[in-house]
Amino acid sequence: CDEATTRAAITIAETDDRIWATAGLHPHEAKFGVETIVPFLEHPKVIAVGEAGLDYYYDHSPRDAQRAAFAAQIHLAHERHLPLVVHTRDAWADTFDVFAAEGVPEHTIFHCFTGGPEEARQCLDLGAFLSFSGIVTFKTATDNQQAAILCPADRILAETDSPYLAPVPHRGRTNQPAFVAHVVAHLAALRGTSVENMTRVTTANACLAFPLLHP
Repeated sequence: CDEATTRAAITIAETDDRIWATAGLHPHEAKFGVETIVPFLEHPKVIAVGEAGLDYYYDHSPRDAQRAAFAAQIHLAHERHLPLVVHTRDAWADTFDVFAAEGVPEHTIFHCFTGGPEEARQCLDLGAFLSFSGIVTFKTATDNQQAAILCPADRILAETDSPYLAPVPHRGRTNQPAFVAHVVAHLAALRGTSVENMTRVTTANACLAFPLLHP
């Protein structure tokens, strides 16, 4: 997420009443400065700040710049009463430290949640939502699957992270939003419920997580 991709997302959202956008500065782009995305937060199709956070796997931006950009976007979410969509990769300790310093927005979503049970509990202790992606369908993702099992029913979300991380049976291909059905089906199987119920739960939670969302 940066100025160009945020503008593109809004342009797409304007074409369909079912599509919404977020405005944020991804940790990879922290060097551009949070001020570049602030004007987009006024747009009626923007329903959240993000994705914002820390990425120590790639380290495309200096870590101090990442932390500063993350803190600034937490402040924006507080100030504008908007949800915060969080990206964290190989940076759990610092992510929680920044939240401890800046406070946790009322509606905080850990996008493409990659953690296991311990990280899940820490996120849930903050009052956050956990959004599971195609990762939860991978055979090797046992820790992530355990996190999905323990997540309370009112805190679980499903997503795709398109075009990345396509779920089984499409793993290795270009991902697309329609594949969220596979994520929901896998969550239902893990949690011992029906696909219909899992669909209802995750849809209702999306509306709770993003109050400006109009389904």
